[in-house]
Amino acid sequence: SKKQAEKAVHQKKEQSKAKCRKARRRHINLVAEFNHRQRKNIWLETHIWHAKRFHMVKKWGYCLGNSPTEKSYRACYRAMTKHCLLQDLSYYCCLELKGKENELLKQLARICNVDTGLTFQEASCLSGRYEGSLNLYRADRYPEDMLGPVTFIWKPRDGSENRQLWIWVHPALKQDILRELKAIFQCSEPEEICITEPVKTSIQEEKQVEVVTSLGNKRKKEDKEGEKAVPVKKIIGDGTRDPLQSYSWIARTTGIAISDRSMEILRYRLIGPLSHSVLTETLKAASVQTV
Repeated sequence: SKKQAEKAVHQKKEQSKAKCRKARRRHINLVAEFNHRQRKNIWLETHIWHAKRFHMVKKWGYCLGNSPTEKSYRACYRAMTKHCLLQDLSYYCCLELKGKENELLKQLARICNVDTGLTFQEASCLSGRYEGSLNLYRADRYPEDMLGPVTFIWKPRDGSENRQLWIWVHPALKQDILRELKAIFQCSEPEEICITEPVKTSIQEEKQVEVVTSLGNKRKKEDKEGEKAVPVKKIIGDGTRDPLQSYSWIARTTGIAISDRSMEILRYRLIGPLSHSVLTETLKAASVQTV
């Protein structure tokens, strides 16, 4: 029996050595590990691709690719001038405004000026056909107290007087601009109760977790009390917003709603002469059925 026990231990050691060091050190649940590493700085959806090829920096509550680890400057320049280069701008914050068009334009006119160029009322932008860019100022303070540059796009008209506007701002300017928008529209009441409990993973993801833990009983994750670990949870919020804060506000008098859509809408920039070709080959028009 003693020999059998020694033999079992010896076989166990040989089995553990069979795996390479990278496999032995791999976390049993990568999603849980990645969520744990995003406690302070949120990752973009392209983070892992960038992390393998770029020097990463932590800015504005995000983890961003700063400079490539290889000498790829010529390749990037070639792509910009002859082909197509894609950049991930998802760290830019999106502020969504909903309400009657005349009410939106009336108050938005207070934070921009025709002397600087385009305004939110520009016909080509108001139709939803083009994206506009302008500088924002504190309400009725132009040419002083500039808040910063933004880009915006209106959702195309659907025959109703209610419109939808997306304003894209740099994360460093987000809090100041959001505060000014809430002030001019008098949006102080939360539109809905903020979600304080992070959303659980889908049933399929939970099943995958169960399979992994059943295969690796030796490294089964347990909490302090020795009980089975809780399911993996997805992160809510972004680098510029506390998950416990409200993310949507409404004005009682006008019904205008402001929502913080940061990290809910991905944003990519395509540069180069083949950008349109790439888009037309990638995106396929959906067949819309009207009843």
